[in-house]
Amino acid sequence: MKPTNIISRSGLLLMTFSMLGCGTHAILKTDAKMTSEIILTSAAGAKQESQANVAFKPGTAEGVVISVFPDQVKQTIDGIGSSFTESSAFVLAHLDSAKRHEVMKRIYSASGANFSLTRTHIGACDFCVEGKYSYADIAGDTALESFSIAPDQAGFDPEKYPGIKDTAYDLLPMIQEALRIKSKQADQELRIIGSAWTAPAWMKDIEDWYVGMAAENNWQGTGGSLKPEYVSTYSDYILKYLTAYKAEGVTIWGLTPVNEPHGNNGQWESMNFSPESQSNFLKQHLGPGLTQSAFANTKLLIYDQNRDGIEHWTDVILGDEAAAKYVYGTAVHWYESTNKVYEDVFDSVHAKFPEYAFVHTEGCIDDLGKPAPAECTDPEGRTEKDWFKNDAFWWSPTATDWAYAVPWAGPLAADHPMYTPVHRYARNIIVSLDHWVTGWVDWNIVLDQQGGPNHADNFCGAPIMIDTQSQDVYYTPIFDVLSQFSRSIRPGDKALQTSKNILALDPDALHSCATINSDGYVSVQVLNTSTAAITYKLQIATEFAEIMIPANAVQTVRVQL
Repeated sequence: MKPTNIISRSGLLLMTFSMLGCGTHAILKTDAKMTSEIILTSAAGAKQESQANVAFKPGTAEGVVISVFPDQVKQTIDGIGSSFTESSAFVLAHLDSAKRHEVMKRIYSASGANFSLTRTHIGACDFCVEGKYSYADIAGDTALESFSIAPDQAGFDPEKYPGIKDTAYDLLPMIQEALRIKSKQADQELRIIGSAWTAPAWMKDIEDWYVGMAAENNWQGTGGSLKPEYVSTYSDYILKYLTAYKAEGVTIWGLTPVNEPHGNNGQWESMNFSPESQSNFLKQHLGPGLTQSAFANTKLLIYDQNRDGIEHWTDVILGDEAAAKYVYGTAVHWYESTNKVYEDVFDSVHAKFPEYAFVHTEGCIDDLGKPAPAECTDPEGRTEKDWFKNDAFWWSPTATDWAYAVPWAGPLAADHPMYTPVHRYARNIIVSLDHWVTGWVDWNIVLDQQGGPNHADNFCGAPIMIDTQSQDVYYTPIFDVLSQFSRSIRPGDKALQTSKNILALDPDALHSCATINSDGYVSVQVLNTSTAAITYKLQIATEFAEIMIPANAVQTVRVQL
């Protein structure tokens, strides 16, 4: 990446800032000069490239206008990033150590994407090579004497998996390598969220990891629920995980009680909670357990599934003071739609419970690698050649997901049209941050050229995809977009109120959000989804500049107040 070029401009903006927390207002002050930089990633080939700076001038802009209000400070940002999975570690284990370390530095170092917020799985998930394991698989071991995180450190057998270069590399070593990279720089922030897909099988009523029953392509299986006699044991299991990881030098910043408590219909590891049962679990077991342990500062996030379901969950849990006192915020995913962000739901919940955060903990290009339905415009379906080392795939409306044109999806299909992967990412992040979301985490940071490995054949896209045979590393456009956001939106930054006037443009053509850091730098993120360049005015307080964003592009404009 080329270093960005910050220059001064003529003129004054009559503001600097003292930000004391969410909802505070800026303190006006005169004689504060303004500087700026513009960074661009685009379908035309720009990858986090510096663009020519522009001059601001006093006045009120007209026409297509993005307005930023520095005196209206909103939520505090937790960070931007991607996730650690066993599948990512497995793919990286196919690289020689020097090449692998270069990939990891590109992800976590200050000279790279410098991701600050991440997630990992507690026990097995779909993105494990073989899956179906926990850290306490001996049935009836309520004292958890057999507990061990050895599966996260075991490495991979080269006889079973030819091509493995580092037999000791695994999920925990991957996390530790990222932390070592962080430790060598001034900005060491790496906040890790842990999520279990399931309790050990013997703690659940189905006594299995999951049970799937496919009927006319509609999965009706289940992950089961905790047996009443093991609810407290499961809480102890999570606390054991925190202790074991801490002993290995890894502090878990945040927790969710389980991934996707509605379940996934028995397609891979899962476990069900209702809002009521999760509320009881928090206030009677996990909440007190954390408070009375060395992990009292761990951020507890509820729910951890699709955005359209958060109103009922927050009404039940955050509306219960006995449970809510343990909660930091609500974790959400994006799989309910390929084009909606559900900002109205965020606004509604924030209005009811303004002191709680929203963190997007998972999103990816799902179902990558499965043949497209017959209704797809490509009669031959999709193959790996369509996305690997082909930027056009990521910048075009070529992706489908689980509900696209599936007969049993019914009205759901309307929210799942074919989509442009970069647009889905950038739109979701920008609109989310503009509507109270504090952090945004992608799913697997690295996968192989087919979107795996995945023991449930649930192949997905990733920011970085690697051919495990040739060791060819492909940084997709998604990586550049996430990196661009991560570099300019850091933990502790504050979101700012924005508005826009797009005149006759398509409502989806232009999206924007803004944040400010403690040094007074405002970062404005802009997405142009259209096929034509858009010239807009960026109004910040009493001054504005005219800026052009190319077609099909993601732009960051940084301005110092």
